[in-house]
Amino acid sequence: MKKIAVFTSGGDSPGMNACVRAVVRTAIFKGLEVYGVYRGYEGMIEGDIKRMHSYSVSNIVQRGGTILKSARSEEFRTPEGRKKAYNNLMKHGIEGIVAIGGDGTFTGAKIFFEEFGIPTIGCPGTIDNDLYGT
Repeated sequence: MKKIAVFTSGGDSPGMNACVRAVVRTAIFKGLEVYGVYRGYEGMIEGDIKRMHSYSVSNIVQRGGTILKSARSEEFRTPEGRKKAYNNLMKHGIEGIVAIGGDGTFTGAKIFFEEFGIPTIGCPGTIDNDLYGT
């Protein structure tokens, strides 16, 4: 695996920026290209995907919200929407994704994996108490 993407989805929660930073910096350290998907699944569908560098995540840990922004996506709930998202990831050669969010984010990621087989890592980012152990 050489290219991954990270995104935040659903409502903002504490620690999202710290998690984005950790993903980006660790990926770069391990020799991977890392891309940020802006506005969650909606940005994935619309192709709002940009390469990230170490300086892309400088001084973000103390900031609230998420630098990648977040949105809910009704279109991602459809097979056609997920196909658009998949095609946009493939345009960038992205081979794996890191999803930061809650139950809805992880449910979408599970369906996306089942349909397209893209390896996915989930990082909890929720204030809804909808994930065990958070």
